[in-house]
Amino acid sequence: MPEKKERIVRFTANDLQKMRHQGEAGSDWKRAARQGVPDGSDPDDAFDAVPPDWVMTEMPLPRTKTHASIRIDADVLEWFKAQGRGYQTRINAVLRQYYEHHREP
Repeated sequence: MPEKKERIVRFTANDLQKMRHQGEAGSDWKRAARQGVPDGSDPDDAFDAVPPDWVMTEMPLPRTKTHASIRIDADVLEWFKAQGRGYQTRINAVLRQYYEHHREP
């Protein structure tokens, strides 16, 4: 039986298997389409209404770096690594662009 806490719903593996067999499992695309695009007023929104174009992000000039250990989703890390050498520099460039976009003037 599903447990609901606010908007989070949890199902057991057996519940999900039954839902798949009945064709009920999957994304609720109609509900998602009804929700508006984030306007940036919520600090938890990652982007303003129009996200920056990461493809056009420039590589930063060399700066003093510090060592950090961060946890990144496996698929995101593999995507950066698949682009070849310099993937850490590219990750830093994306983070720098995000920082520049959101920092206080």
